Amino acid sequence: MQLKHLRTLLSPQDGAAKVTCMAWSQNNAKFAVCTVDRVVLLYDEHGERRDKFSTKPADMKFGRKSYMVKGMAFSPDSTKIAIGQTDNIIYVYKIGEDWGDKKVICNKFIQTSAVTCLQWPAECIIVFGLAEGKVRLANTKTNKSSTIYGTDSYVVSLTTNCSGKGILSGHADGTIVRYFFDDEGSGESQGKLVNHSCPPYALAWATNSIVAAGCDRRIVAYGKEGHVLQTFDYSRDPQEREFTTAAASPGGQSVVLGSYDRLRVLNWSPRRSLWEEAKPKEIANLYTITALAWKRDGSRLCAGTLCGGVEQFDCCLRRSIYKNKFELTYVGPSQVIVKNLSSGTRVVLKSHYGYEVEEVKILGKERYLVAHTSDTLLLGDLNTNRLSEVAWQGSGGNEKYFFENENVCMIFNAGELTLVEYGSNDTLGSVRTEFMNPHLISVRINERRQRGMEDNKKLAYLVDIKTIAVVDLIGGYNIGTISHESRVDWLELNETGHKLLFRDRKLRLHLYDVESCSKTMILNFCSYVQWVPGSDVLVAQNRNSLCVWYNIEAPERVTMSSIKGDIIGLERGGGKTEVMVTEGVTTVAYTLDEGLIEFGTAIDDGNYTRATAFLETLEMTPETEAMWKTLSKLALEARQLHIAERCFSALGHVAKARFLHETNEIADQVSREYGGEGTDFYQVRARLAMLEKNYKLAEMIFLEQNAVEEAMDMYQELHRWDECIAVAEAKGHPALEKLRRGYYQWLMDTQQEERAGELQESQGDGLAAISLYLKAGLPARAARLVLTREELLADMELVEHITTALIKGELYERAGDLFEKIRNPQRALECYCKGNAFMKAVELARLAFPAEVVRLEEAWGDHLVQQKQLDAAINHYIEARCSIKAIEAALGARQWKKAIYILDLQDRNTASKYYPRVAQHYASLQEYEIAEELYTKGDRTKDAIDMYTQAGRWEQAHKLAMKCMRPEDVSVLYITQAQEMEKQGKYREAERLYVTVEEPDLAITMFKKHKLYDDMIRLVGKHHPDLLSDTHLHLGKELEAEGRLQEAEYHYLEAQEWKATVNMYRSNGLWEEAYRVAKAHGGANAHKHVAYLWAKSLGGEAAVRLLNKLGLLEAAIDHAADNCSFEFAFELSRLALKHKTPEIHLRYAMYLEDEGKFEEAEAEFIRAGKPKEAVLMFVHNQDWEAAQRVAEAHDPDSVAEVLVGQARGALEEKDFQKAEGLLLRAQRPGLALNFYKEAGLWSDALRICKDYVPGQLEALQEEYEREATKKGARGTEGIAEQARHWEQTGEYSRAVDCYLRVRDSGSSSLVEKCWMKAAELSIKFLPPQRSLEVVRAVGPQLIGIGKHSAAAELYLNLDLVKEAIDAFIEGEEWNKAKRVAKELDPRYEDYVDQRYKEFLKNQGRVDSLVGVDVMAALDLYVEQGQWDKCIETATKQNFNIYKRIFTDVVSSPGTNSAEAYHNWADLRDVLFNLCENLVKSSEANSPSHEEFEKMLLIAHYYATRSAAQSVKQLETVAARLSISLLRHTQLLPADKAFYEAGIAAKAVGWENMAFIFLNRFLDLTDAIEEGTLDALDHSDFQDTDIPFEVPLPAKQHIPEAQREEVRDWVLTVSVDQRLEQVLPRDERGAYEASLVAASTGVRALPCLITGYPILRNKIEFKRPGKAANKDNWNKFLMAIKTSHSPVCQDVLKFISQWCGGLPSTSFSFQ
Repeated sequence: MQLKHLRTLLSPQDGAAKVTCMAWSQNNAKFAVCTVDRVVLLYDEHGERRDKFSTKPADMKFGRKSYMVKGMAFSPDSTKIAIGQTDNIIYVYKIGEDWGDKKVICNKFIQTSAVTCLQWPAECIIVFGLAEGKVRLANTKTNKSSTIYGTDSYVVSLTTNCSGKGILSGHADGTIVRYFFDDEGSGESQGKLVNHSCPPYALAWATNSIVAAGCDRRIVAYGKEGHVLQTFDYSRDPQEREFTTAAASPGGQSVVLGSYDRLRVLNWSPRRSLWEEAKPKEIANLYTITALAWKRDGSRLCAGTLCGGVEQFDCCLRRSIYKNKFELTYVGPSQVIVKNLSSGTRVVLKSHYGYEVEEVKILGKERYLVAHTSDTLLLGDLNTNRLSEVAWQGSGGNEKYFFENENVCMIFNAGELTLVEYGSNDTLGSVRTEFMNPHLISVRINERRQRGMEDNKKLAYLVDIKTIAVVDLIGGYNIGTISHESRVDWLELNETGHKLLFRDRKLRLHLYDVESCSKTMILNFCSYVQWVPGSDVLVAQNRNSLCVWYNIEAPERVTMSSIKGDIIGLERGGGKTEVMVTEGVTTVAYTLDEGLIEFGTAIDDGNYTRATAFLETLEMTPETEAMWKTLSKLALEARQLHIAERCFSALGHVAKARFLHETNEIADQVSREYGGEGTDFYQVRARLAMLEKNYKLAEMIFLEQNAVEEAMDMYQELHRWDECIAVAEAKGHPALEKLRRGYYQWLMDTQQEERAGELQESQGDGLAAISLYLKAGLPARAARLVLTREELLADMELVEHITTALIKGELYERAGDLFEKIRNPQRALECYCKGNAFMKAVELARLAFPAEVVRLEEAWGDHLVQQKQLDAAINHYIEARCSIKAIEAALGARQWKKAIYILDLQDRNTASKYYPRVAQHYASLQEYEIAEELYTKGDRTKDAIDMYTQAGRWEQAHKLAMKCMRPEDVSVLYITQAQEMEKQGKYREAERLYVTVEEPDLAITMFKKHKLYDDMIRLVGKHHPDLLSDTHLHLGKELEAEGRLQEAEYHYLEAQEWKATVNMYRSNGLWEEAYRVAKAHGGANAHKHVAYLWAKSLGGEAAVRLLNKLGLLEAAIDHAADNCSFEFAFELSRLALKHKTPEIHLRYAMYLEDEGKFEEAEAEFIRAGKPKEAVLMFVHNQDWEAAQRVAEAHDPDSVAEVLVGQARGALEEKDFQKAEGLLLRAQRPGLALNFYKEAGLWSDALRICKDYVPGQLEALQEEYEREATKKGARGTEGIAEQARHWEQTGEYSRAVDCYLRVRDSGSSSLVEKCWMKAAELSIKFLPPQRSLEVVRAVGPQLIGIGKHSAAAELYLNLDLVKEAIDAFIEGEEWNKAKRVAKELDPRYEDYVDQRYKEFLKNQGRVDSLVGVDVMAALDLYVEQGQWDKCIETATKQNFNIYKRIFTDVVSSPGTNSAEAYHNWADLRDVLFNLCENLVKSSEANSPSHEEFEKMLLIAHYYATRSAAQSVKQLETVAARLSISLLRHTQLLPADKAFYEAGIAAKAVGWENMAFIFLNRFLDLTDAIEEGTLDALDHSDFQDTDIPFEVPLPAKQHIPEAQREEVRDWVLTVSVDQRLEQVLPRDERGAYEASLVAASTGVRALPCLITGYPILRNKIEFKRPGKAANKDNWNKFLMAIKTSHSPVCQDVLKFISQWCGGLPSTSFSFQ
């Protein structure tokens, strides 16, 4: 993260005015600053100041300045601010939601010591630290405060974690304490966490660690349990001061610490798990940071300072613009602010787990956010600001998102559907499905609140294409599965999730009730269906009907109205619901009955009174009746009995209405008597149970209240005597017997003898019960009772009476049982037989009458046959040995296997007539093998053959026939049968017969006769594949002849004769068909050819239209041209594609060229705009004249090519002259060049190159040289010859290059001559730079071959003195070297001497060394022991010693002062004595003598200057002497002389001269650094006697510090531009200090006192050439008189001695 300064919110003051605290509101809309004057300033999120208010002291008597604000925080709802003060109080101010709302104190908490810091982490909870060391909690709800924990040390800092569930406090003793309100499952410890090295005034709690810092200038990051993670130590940084405050970003990924003029930023690196320090933000003059506040969305950081300033910074890792509509600001790795650029709204997207946000997308009509981290998925709704973060393992970005539902995001990934509810951090659910269409998934999330249901979240989706699953997302279980018979293509739950609509692909609409799991088909041909929003009303369309279900509980009741279009949508709003229908181009709105919809809504809301009131206004219709029923049911469930009574009244259910009316009266009476809800009274509850026919519940309610009588009355009233008696029995009621009697009497009165009998039977009175049963006509019950009781069986009369009644009632079986029980088997058998109870009869007969068993079995079989139970009868007939009946029964019962089993047991005659019947059955089942066997057993083989024939199983039939018939008969039979089939039109059957007897040709003939060509072809393909193609072709021709062209086409194409098809259609004028066939079957270009022929047949405009339609116009033109139909091509291009005309002309021309018609071809080429092609045609035929003519007339660019072509011909004939002329005319010298090179004519090649392509000359020259080198010496001479040629033609540069390329080839004289020539030419004719290069190249080569003098001469020609000297030295020509050095550059004299000394020393030539370096020679003599020569040489060398002394003195530092006088005077006196002696010796007037005289004058000037410097009034004299010395800089260090002159001039105010001299001094210092004076500019010293050529000082004589001072002064003066850069002039018009007048050349004498020229008032001395300026002389004398300076007197004394006495003006030295 980087900090970028945005703006200053509050300007700093001049002095200390500390910002004590700052805070951002939770909603990011407000920012508060508390200043040193205890006023809270409020800013909006844009940094504009909007409001302010003053804080107040705890007690006004102490005054408004008696406290400081130490802590401030906004409440979580951003409407309050807590202020912590040092006067032991916390105030909570209500500031409201809007700017300008009145500020009122809503809470205050008085403490025992000063509040030092404060946080507001959660609703109603303020946490604060006190000076006494306690950390306390203030509850704004209860207005009470309590201690969380206490320490003995002042609380210096307080901070919370990112969630606000934990706090950290820092104390003055370095202790850091942690406390959790909720540790959120982290398991981290509480209490003292760490002991920091100093008071942690800067304390921040980030996501992964705690950062603390203070006055020791060290930042320490601690782990979750207090161990040190990292330390950033700035204690040795002199720029850093103590850390005063810290703030962690809201996401906990960054920490900012404030110190002096600096903000330090630490960023957490998740990859390295370490803090990384970003570049610190340094702001000069910011002073100490006293407060930091971070905006809750992490985008802004505000810093308050010691001087009262507040600066706002932008906190951003990076920014990007998404689709030019949204700005994405990454304020931390895990936090992104998404801003809508058009509306300005912002959403903070943050990973709660601290993961880095990788990518943010805005999808779903730019409303929904999707972002990925490494382990989670972030989703959000920009409109509602609901954000979710769910665990999500990366799947390569293959997820698909659907945002159709506003409450939930659907994510499909790898066959799995995941639902995430916006605002929830857990997935709502996850199911496997392959159907990703949102129309096949329905999610309902609390869309309509229902009574008694807090959360309602349901999902319906497709498990497979025919199965729907409904899932309760809260419990995560399946609440319904619907298996449907066809594919489902749409489904949707209603808003409550209780009903599911779905439509299948047959457009059937089904309603599924989730609670009852029932499915109802409610509409066919449904093209549109939708729930009306906010209700359970359903709208659908069936063809031209609009169907509306106002009450979905009654799906059979539907309101239908006719519409003329298709429904496109529903619109609900403004108190009405409209169905939008498109009718043609217009959209019509059909309004639904809002009242009915309103009823449904009232029901859903549980407002039954409103629903009743609404229904009262409606007439009774089927829809209204259904609503009354629904309301009655719901009202009963809700125990709203008056409403239920009204409903039943409206429905006409009088009984229920009356019953409810009575119930309501009971409830109302109870309510009046006892209060409360009367519906809870037991009678009311029991009556309601009765109304629901739940009598057992009613009984239970009565019995719970011990209301036994009421329960019995209820049952009696309902005539439920059994339940009544049961209650009486259970409760031991005294009226039990009476009840029973009453019940019996009631049964008798109501003639319920059976029930009375049952009652008597239950009471043990058997006889009475039997009597009643018989009376009731129920002898069977009487018989059952008798059979169970032995005592009653003994009464024979009773038994007879019962049996008679049974027989009378035809209950023979029961009578038989009774007879058998009383041991009367005969009567029993008779009864069993009459009652058809044959099983009991047979069992009885087996015991009593065995002979009767067979008869009974047959009779039993006959009875079963009558009863159509034939299969049951079979076994009885078998038992009775009645085989024929058994067979008939088996056949009748279709028990074929049993029939075959029985038949197989019979004789052949009996069985043969039954076998065919069984065989027919198996034939019908297509079990032909079994049927064949049965037919054979029944001697009906012919029937078997017919069976196979009818079944088309000709092979089996043939095989069977062959077994029992002759082959000829079989063939005749089959062919006859086939002809019969043919007559009947059964051609396939006939075919099978023909093929079976191996006569396929007859079948083919049959099909051909009947023109069934497909079948004919099939048979030919099967039996004569070699004839298939011919058959197709034959059929095609036949069909074509018959005019059946399409069929003919098929056969032609099958015969792979598409061309025949095309020709057929062409001949019939069906071009379209021909084109179609050609395109489909004729390869890539066939259809184009057909289209071309078609167009050609049409001609003109019609052809163009056709080809344009087919998109083949251009192709047709090309085809015409390819086929040489140029007239047609020209016609087409003229009509439609004029731009193609030139191309056709071109192709026509090429055609004519191929035909040898060159003149016509030429004309066409020119029409085609391709004259060049005509030229090439003539060139190809070597008709140069024609080619030239055409080129010149039509294509001038081709003239050259014609000429080149001619030239090639000339070259082949070796006519180079002609070829060259032609090529040059063609402006193709390059070709001529190549031809000459190839022919080895290099001189011609070089000539051409030089004249026409000079750019290639160098390369050609090199190539030529390479060739020459290969040829050896002959080649070298050739190069030299070429160079001479260049020289003669004035190409000096090329000549030089050529000469330089000559290398040693055995003739050194030639080589030397060439090199010298190269140097000579370069010096004479080439630019200086080039000549310098040449000489530098040639010189070493000459030296290498021993031509030192020649090399030196060359160097001297270009003033390369040093190189010339080195050349002479190399050749040991020392005199020449010295002369060159002396005459041309004296600086090198020392160099030559040094080299000469080294040479002599190395050679041991001491005598010669004496003339160069005496000291070295003397040392060498000593080494050799030649003392005599040593002493002799030393005597001769005194002069050098004097010169050395002079040089050392003038070069020594510190001589420009009055104190240096005696040094100068000594030097002057020594030189004076030397000069006096020389005058008397043979050296008089020699160069040495003149040099010493000059040295004497210089020493005099220096001595006089030192004397003048000791007297104030001679300051200008000293300055002039320094300036005069400049004319002697050949003998003096030039830099020292100019420095002293400049400083002296500056001291006396002569700034012009000072500037020029010091500027020169600086140039000299630079020259000394560079080692050369070449760069010096002499323009300032033109026309003066100051020498230009002076020796370069070997070292700097002025120290660096003084040089820098001079440089600064010169620079300052240059910038000011106030000085004129010219030396002062006198009346001569010359520089005032110059002895020589430039204009006249006259030389003036120098003044002995100043060195300046004497122009007038001259005082002459006795010695010739010695004089002084009168004014200067008098001034000097006056100074001596006034100052009595001994040094000045010494100067006068010396002048007197030197000049032969003083002038006549008297002066005494005493």
